[in-house]
Amino acid sequence: MITAIAIDDEPIALDVIRSHAAKVPFLDLKAEFTDAFKAMDYLQREPVDLLFLDIKMPDISGIDLLTCLNKKPLVIFTTAYTEHAVTSFELDAVDYLLKPFALTRFMKACNKAYELYNFRNTAEVKDYIFLKTGYDQVRVNFDEIYHLEATGNYVNFVLKDSKVVTRMTITEVEALLPTEKFIRIHRSFIAAVSKIDKIERHQVTINGFMLPVGGAYIQNLGMIK
Repeated sequence: MITAIAIDDEPIALDVIRSHAAKVPFLDLKAEFTDAFKAMDYLQREPVDLLFLDIKMPDISGIDLLTCLNKKPLVIFTTAYTEHAVTSFELDAVDYLLKPFALTRFMKACNKAYELYNFRNTAEVKDYIFLKTGYDQVRVNFDEIYHLEATGNYVNFVLKDSKVVTRMTITEVEALLPTEKFIRIHRSFIAAVSKIDKIERHQVTINGFMLPVGGAYIQNLGMIK
């Protein structure tokens, strides 16, 4: 069961989400909010697995709200506007629902969220990962990884003196990595925390590589201890 809340300044939009959510057997919609700040306060006390989040709201946008959260749930953006689609996927949104959306489209988004939720939560705890490269499976220990870089539909696992390339998205890879050892710094880059040599506002240095820090991920650097 996925727990969720919905945030939208339009009560009618929340009515639609509530009605649709009631028909999704694995979804538990805990609360709805027209006030984004009350929603943020709720999330501090009651973390959930999934947000249905409007983008254009008074006082704070859905995108800004999401970047303010230290622990980010899965998110499905719900909006009447198309111009923020690229930004939403840079923030690893599960889906982008354009209002008005039908129940079938809502269900499709929820199914994607459910698959990703299960993917993240059923992974066996271990200190390595097997990567498919061509016809082979290559074992890579997490401690050997310096950083990861997405290039199209592939991800480069950069080690000290070599790299391993696998056909996956960086979001899929991120779900398999231990959060205490790796941090997302850009839509195309993940850094191994223990391998970071220098942190600057817009880049980090790892083993001589200067990696960019995306604006949506700057806050993540403050979580490094």
